[in-house]
Amino acid sequence: MSISKGVALVTGASRGIGRAIALRLANDGYSLALNDIPCNLPSLTALADEIGCVNVKAVSIAADVAEEEQVQEMIKKTVNDLGSVDVMVANAGILKSTPTLIETSLKDFDDTIAVNVRGVFLCYKYAAKQMIAQHQQRGGTPKGGSIIGASSVTAKQAWAGLSAYSMSKWGVRGLTQASAMELAPYGIRVNAYAPGSIDTKMVEKFAVDNGRDHKEYLAEKAQTVPLKRMGTPEDVANLVSFLVSDQASYITGQAVSVNGGLFFD
Repeated sequence: MSISKGVALVTGASRGIGRAIALRLANDGYSLALNDIPCNLPSLTALADEIGCVNVKAVSIAADVAEEEQVQEMIKKTVNDLGSVDVMVANAGILKSTPTLIETSLKDFDDTIAVNVRGVFLCYKYAAKQMIAQHQQRGGTPKGGSIIGASSVTAKQAWAGLSAYSMSKWGVRGLTQASAMELAPYGIRVNAYAPGSIDTKMVEKFAVDNGRDHKEYLAEKAQTVPLKRMGTPEDVANLVSFLVSDQASYITGQAVSVNGGLFFD
């Protein structure tokens, strides 16, 4: 077993962007704690086995990030199994599209906020508490840890039909900025990634839910992007790899766009 670069905890890691981030951080040399909801545990276990093939330790932790006690236990298990939490990637999120604001049910709104906002808040909070404790144990070294959240292009320019989702991702931006200021004294940097349309199962479901053929939808969306292609999960993973690295040591409080030029900020 090679010496670990640190321990990274990635939520929503069973597929899509979360999976790509976990694989990239494993290749970067981090030990991985892989999280998703219990029904996705088989996919997490398979991912842990795949990561093990690159000589990196990985553990699977089933937990609902919207539940406080489960997030606390997730952090505790990560520390018990791997020794620390040096990187937290609060990636887990859901998207429920409806034609208009007035057709959005209260349940869909509450579900979206529970995962996309409360879930990120809980991950930030309990990862930060662990990182602060580690910072103090290590004698207050400048490098205290890195926290990354999942924002979106819709947090910078909202999309029609995604009122609750857009609101939730604006919330991640605000939480990221405030947390970055509060945690800076402990050497903890807090940033977010803000993807445009990324070719994932979530986007496929969005297309199907709106009565669109998936491939036709992707081709159409690609034409709206200056780079004329959809983003991939690996595009986001590449950014996360940079943001948690020493090369990004002067970057905090940012929601960095990964959108092929779709939106400039």
